[in-house]
Amino acid sequence: MSNARATHLTRRGILAAGGALGLGAVLAACGDEDSKSGGSADATKSAAASGPWSFEDDRGTTVKLDKIPANIVAFTGVAAALYDYGIEVKGVFGPTKTKDGKADVQAGDMDVSKLTVLGNTWGEFNIEKYAGLAPDVLLSTMFDDAGTLWYVPAESKDKILKLAPSVGISVYDRQLPKPLERMLALAESLGADVKAAKTVEAKKNFETAAERLRKAAKARPEIKVLVGSASQDIFYVSGSNLSIDLEYFKALGVNLVEPSAKALKASGGWYENLSWENVDKYPADIIMMDDRTATIQPADITKATWKKLPAVKADQVIPRTPEPILSYDKCTPMLNTLAEAIEKAKKVA
Repeated sequence: MSNARATHLTRRGILAAGGALGLGAVLAACGDEDSKSGGSADATKSAAASGPWSFEDDRGTTVKLDKIPANIVAFTGVAAALYDYGIEVKGVFGPTKTKDGKADVQAGDMDVSKLTVLGNTWGEFNIEKYAGLAPDVLLSTMFDDAGTLWYVPAESKDKILKLAPSVGISVYDRQLPKPLERMLALAESLGADVKAAKTVEAKKNFETAAERLRKAAKARPEIKVLVGSASQDIFYVSGSNLSIDLEYFKALGVNLVEPSAKALKASGGWYENLSWENVDKYPADIIMMDDRTATIQPADITKATWKKLPAVKADQVIPRTPEPILSYDKCTPMLNTLAEAIEKAKKVA
């Protein structure tokens, strides 16, 4: 995106806004809690026995600590990825629980009932709770080139970032394998065994799935794939640049529907806004729909124009994960789902 601030604002347009607490109570809370809150005893013991820790993040910032962080607070998706590598966190922020208390899609395999949730929706971040966790480090992703930490509220970020150093992993304008490598490197620095059989097999499965998608795309170049997201009044058609999954799909040869540069300009290159009356603007054989809980899911779309789309009538609508959990285990199904859809798709556009 040409303007980092525009990126942040346009992406937040799909999400809800919230507030934050003052810093005075937060600093007082720092002295009221100790590291016994949350986390596992084994993780704390391991960290205490370790030597100095350092990690250079994707902002070029190197965080250095006397020992491996034991009190980790992370964006939910980052925490879910680390969990797959055997690293548990104390607190999370970002979509963690659905309205009925179940795990959000971005929480992966974590037991959300055992997590300290600092904020579940956009703009929410309980600074007092955060301080009470005595955080060693805060981890998040970044959707721009300005180092903006995802789901850390802009209006309270200065207060938040004073309490602990932060690490950012970029998921902006690069292909999926790169952030996967970076998350694995972060997990390794935190004590994960990256040579464990489970991890080695997961990476191999990812590579196999990528090759399957490459072959499917090559065999069916005529199949057009549109990537969308639904809200009450707007249907968003994603561009194939900037997003780590779509850039990778394109590199593997998938024929992605691409809005015009002019249409994408208003969102800084991310997507084109369409009214539901114009949802048929771009012919497509397969539609990939945003699976995040903040968006309307295909089964709940009642618009007549949607139901008339050839891909919808042919039952060729599949989920898309715009904020993938960055572990090989969680990203492999994304590739296989799309590969299978292309392999079986009828030409309807």
